[in-house]
Amino acid sequence: MKRIWLLFLLLVGGCDLATNLSSKKETDEIGLITTVSNSNEQIIDYEPLALALATQGDIYNAEAVIPPQCYTKTDGKNNPCWACHTNKTARNLKSDWPLQREYAFSDLGLTNNWDNLFSDHSSITQKISNQGMLDYIREDNYSEFKTAMEKQVNYAGWTPDIDLHAGFDNEGFALDGSWWRSFVYKPFLGTFFPTNGATDDTMIRLPKPFYTDENGQLSKEVYKINLAIVEATMTTGGNANTPTNRKVEPLDETIAHVDLNGDGKLTQGVTTIANLPKFYVGSASRYPVKKNLYPRDVEFLHTVRYVDPDSPNFLSKRIKEVRYSVKNLETDRWSMSRYYDHEEENKEEERLPLFAGNGVSGMRSDIGWKLQGFIEDGKGRLRAQTDQETYYCMGCHGNIGVTADQSFSFPRKVPGEYGWGEFTLAGIPDVPQLGHVLPEIMTYLLRNGGGDEFRNNDEMIERFFVDGHLNEQEVRRASVEGDKDIRHLILPSRERAYALNKSYMALVKQQRFDKGRDPMVSMPKNVHKNIIEISAGLSEEKIFKDGTIFLDWRGTDFDVDESTQKVVLSLIEVQSEGAP
Repeated sequence: MKRIWLLFLLLVGGCDLATNLSSKKETDEIGLITTVSNSNEQIIDYEPLALALATQGDIYNAEAVIPPQCYTKTDGKNNPCWACHTNKTARNLKSDWPLQREYAFSDLGLTNNWDNLFSDHSSITQKISNQGMLDYIREDNYSEFKTAMEKQVNYAGWTPDIDLHAGFDNEGFALDGSWWRSFVYKPFLGTFFPTNGATDDTMIRLPKPFYTDENGQLSKEVYKINLAIVEATMTTGGNANTPTNRKVEPLDETIAHVDLNGDGKLTQGVTTIANLPKFYVGSASRYPVKKNLYPRDVEFLHTVRYVDPDSPNFLSKRIKEVRYSVKNLETDRWSMSRYYDHEEENKEEERLPLFAGNGVSGMRSDIGWKLQGFIEDGKGRLRAQTDQETYYCMGCHGNIGVTADQSFSFPRKVPGEYGWGEFTLAGIPDVPQLGHVLPEIMTYLLRNGGGDEFRNNDEMIERFFVDGHLNEQEVRRASVEGDKDIRHLILPSRERAYALNKSYMALVKQQRFDKGRDPMVSMPKNVHKNIIEISAGLSEEKIFKDGTIFLDWRGTDFDVDESTQKVVLSLIEVQSEGAP
C-alpha cells in the first residue's frame, strides 16, 4: 500500500509540469523549469531517489541491454556494427564480430522496444522557442541535485562529491580538492558525436593510496605518476610483453623510485613510459600493474549534456545525465576468461540478462563494475534512474568486444599533458585506430555510409557525401595532415543543435526513457521495428573484424619522440579483405 501511495504522489507531482513547480522557478513553453522568478506557486519536495525506490525490482524488458542502434537496417552494404562488435583484443575476450552478420537476439530481443524511435514528438517540439530552449539548457541543474543527494540517509549509492561548477585547474584537477581529474579524449564513433545529439565530459579518480606518498602524505606528484601508469596500460593495446612507449605528462622518477622511460637513470621531467612497472608507486606500491586492466576501486564520472553552439566545445551547463561507475572487484586473466565463458554459456542457454543491485544504489556486472545513473525528471531535475532504465547502461559496459576493461573514453585519451584538462575537441585530429591506415572517422563513414548508426543525420550526409559517395578530400581535412581537427566532422550546425535539444526536451517531458533516450530530428527509416530475417544481409566483404578502441597517435604532436618510437603495428590482424 505504501508503494502504491508513493507512486500516486509521484504521478500527481510529476505530470502537471506547468503548475507543480518550485516556488523560485518558472517554466518554459512545455512545462520544464527554466528561469528564476518570484512565483509563490506550490512547493514540491525534490526527492531524487523517489521514483527509483518506488519502482525497484520492476524489469519488464530484460533485453534493454540491446541498444537501439543494434536494430539498424544495413541494406546489405551499410555496416556501423563493426565499431562495437569485433574480434577479441587485449584483455577483452569477447569475439562478437558475428553480430555484424546476424541479429543473434533472444526471442524477446527480436522486438525493438525502443518505441521513442518511432514516435512523432513534433506536437511538443513546435511549442518550444529557440530562446526558451537556450534558457533551459543554460540553467544549472547539478547544484540542486548535489545538495539533495547530500541529504540522503541510509543510502548506499554514490553521493556527488565534486563541485562541477568550481571547475578544474589547467592540469585537469578538480578545484574542490576531490581528486577527480578531467581528461581529454577522442569521442567514440556514431552516437557519441555531438552532431548526433549530446556532448559529454569524463573524469577519473583513483583510490586514496594512489595519491598518497610512501610516508602517508597526500601528493599530487605521486598521483600524476600513478595516473600516467594507468594511462600507459589502458591506451596502448597489446599484451604484457608489448612495449608501451606512451607519451605522458612530465613526471619525476626520483619520487617514483622507478625508471619509467627505460634510460637506466632516475630523472625529472620524464615524458615517456617505455615499459610498465610491476607495481604502482607511493602508498599504492602493493597494487600490481596489470596490462589493459584498471586497478580496483577506480572511479569514472561521465556527464552527458545538451548541445550549446555558443559554449566552448558545445557543452551545455544543464546536464542530461550523470553516469558514475566504480570497479569493485580485482580482476585478472583467469577471472576475465571465466566471465566471458559464462556470458557465452548464458547466451547459448538463452538466459536473459540478470544483474545484481538496482538503480538506487547501482547495478553490478559479473565482471566487477558497478554502474549508477541519474537522468532528468519531468521538471528537468536530476533523479536516479529506475532499474529498467539502468539496464540500458549495462549492455555496452559489459557485453561488447570493443571496450577495454568495460570502458570507452579513457582508452581514447589524448597522450601527454594536453590530455589532462577540461574536455575539449580543439586540436584533436582524426587519427586512425591502432592497426588501421585510414583515419578512424573516415573509416566509419566509408563502412557505414552515414554519420550515425541509422544514417539519419542528413546534415552529415549533405556535408560529406556526394551522390552516395564519401568526399574523402573534405573528410581528410580533419586528419593528421589536414588543416582542421575533428570539430570539422562531428559538430552540428546551430540549426541542427537547436532541433536536437528540443527533441530531447520532449523526451524529458514524456519521462519514458525506458522507451529510448536518443533525440531525433526526424523519425529514422533505417531501423527495424521487428527482426524477421536473422541475417543482417551483409556480404563477407562488408564484415570487418579489425575494430578496436585503441588509437594510433603517431605523426601527431601527442606522439612520443620519433627516436624512441616503438609502437607495434601488428597488434591487430586485419582479417577483412578489401577493408579500407
